[in-house]
Amino acid sequence: MDSTLEFADLLLTIDERATAVRAAIATAPSLDIQVPTCPEWTLFELVQHLGQGRRFWAATVAAGPAGAPPDNAIAERAAAAPGEREALLAWSAASTRQLVDALREAGPDRGCWTWWGASQPPQTCGAVARHQLQEVAVHTYDVQNTLGAPQPLPIETALDGVDEFLSTCVATTSPWPHQPATLGFHAAEGRSLRLTLDNDGARFARLPATAVGEHLDAFGVSIHGTASDLVLFIHDRIPADSLRIVGDTEPIDLLRAWDPEE
Repeated sequence: MDSTLEFADLLLTIDERATAVRAAIATAPSLDIQVPTCPEWTLFELVQHLGQGRRFWAATVAAGPAGAPPDNAIAERAAAAPGEREALLAWSAASTRQLVDALREAGPDRGCWTWWGASQPPQTCGAVARHQLQEVAVHTYDVQNTLGAPQPLPIETALDGVDEFLSTCVATTSPWPHQPATLGFHAAEGRSLRLTLDNDGARFARLPATAVGEHLDAFGVSIHGTASDLVLFIHDRIPADSLRIVGDTEPIDLLRAWDPEE
């Protein structure tokens, strides 16, 4: 794992973001409100999804290295959450506690099953913690946005989030089926990454701050915004016009539609 956050900070921030979700849910006028950024879910269903996911990963982490998720993890992912608000909030808190406790006990370097492949992050508990933080952070935004009070992701979480998304969800050795392209992601807080798409697949690199201004012409398209907005954009939470995009935007659309497994 090559996170910009220490393992202990990942665990603390997972808990902090999950607490923010529960605080927002506690004030919601109804749990039946549809979530605009996840239109297939109500607030109840989103909280259930979060809890089921944390329990699934807690069991997966506890099982250690494996070729497939354990049966009890699969059962946890299918278990229904309680429908009454106070019980739901308690169940949600317990779900997060199970995940954080399992990760803390295992430590960052212990292996475990993950869904990502060899060209992506290592199959370790540290990489799981890093990805779990991003999932909880983006869903925190979903809940807050539903209730009319969206907040940006914490800066360090968001800075790590662009990097984590590109490494976990985009990086691949499958050939890019279009013309080679180079995308630059530039966070206003001072971090930039380059994504290269070509016949060797998709790979990313962090750029030294001094190199960004000198080599802007090396990017077919450059995407500029706060780290939080970059994360929300790549997770399809906000539209492109929320950022400043310079250059040919076609590779962005092609990347969104690309499934390397097909």
